[in-house]
Amino acid sequence: MSGSSIRRGQTRDGWLFVAPAVILLAVFLAFPVLMALWVSVSDWRGVGSPLSGDVGFVGADNYANILTGGSLQQRDFGTAMRNNVYYVLFVVPLQTAAALGLAVLVHTKGLRGRGFFRTAFYFPSVTSAVAITVLWLFLFNSTGVVNAILGWVGIDGPNWFGKADGIFHSALAAVGVDAPAALTDHRMLGVSWWEWLAGPSFAMSAFILLAVFTTSGTFMLLFIAALNNIGDEIEEAGRVDGASSWQRFRHLTLPMLRPTLFTVLTLGLIGTWQVFDQIYTGTQGGPAKTTLTPAYLSFQSSFNSQRWGEGAAIAFILFAIIVVLTLFQRWALREKP
Repeated sequence: MSGSSIRRGQTRDGWLFVAPAVILLAVFLAFPVLMALWVSVSDWRGVGSPLSGDVGFVGADNYANILTGGSLQQRDFGTAMRNNVYYVLFVVPLQTAAALGLAVLVHTKGLRGRGFFRTAFYFPSVTSAVAITVLWLFLFNSTGVVNAILGWVGIDGPNWFGKADGIFHSALAAVGVDAPAALTDHRMLGVSWWEWLAGPSFAMSAFILLAVFTTSGTFMLLFIAALNNIGDEIEEAGRVDGASSWQRFRHLTLPMLRPTLFTVLTLGLIGTWQVFDQIYTGTQGGPAKTTLTPAYLSFQSSFNSQRWGEGAAIAFILFAIIVVLTLFQRWALREKP
């Protein structure tokens, strides 16, 4: 038997082995994605099959309704984007820094009870999202534990889930700064520049803390695995050369964590742009849409307002944003020659 015949046989056998997985992916992933893509360019209203003859092709109209025209849909999408941008900008750096700090802490060889601390730090990550969101609502209630603790140090805690002002606007108002006309007269996605600069609301700030609290433990495990793969001889060589602890971490350990750092940042980026369950369980976008996110808006447009085409369009815009930012992140963290 010739080598080419053997290779053809191996190829055929390989495809036979992976065929069940390929079929499952096609049925439960590829086909739904293609159907959702069709819904995003059609006028389907949730009745009957999207592939029936009664459903018409509308092209980019659904995308145009949420991106242009000054409609309520555009303003809602712009508000959701603003909220999610702040969520990403705060959560991703904080959870990455917290995860790395916890990993370095529990990786310290002189620390007693390292197994206990690893379990304790990881435990919030395996807690039910619904349960921990309800707990967060209780803790950050206007008369809850957080405000009670703030009161002990003389701080009058805000009404976390009832105050719609952004934290940056609140800080500026405290020093007497009003909205300048140059920022209120110009808009992007139906939202004025002044509103874009509002910062996260107090409710969204509470959700930011919730995300950091529940995800840092998972990413901590990734950093611990990466730290375990770094040989002790590298640390010892830096110590022999007279490098301080910070210098060894900055110039030896951190560069070797680059692949893991890319993974953590990518997973964090994807997760923060898809935030839904905390919003659905906790605030449904309130107060005054300051916790509205694109993922929740997609659900709301589809299931509540029966605008399935716009809901699917929001989902694909969100997908494009995630892909572009992931590619940019990969470029920024690439190995430089």
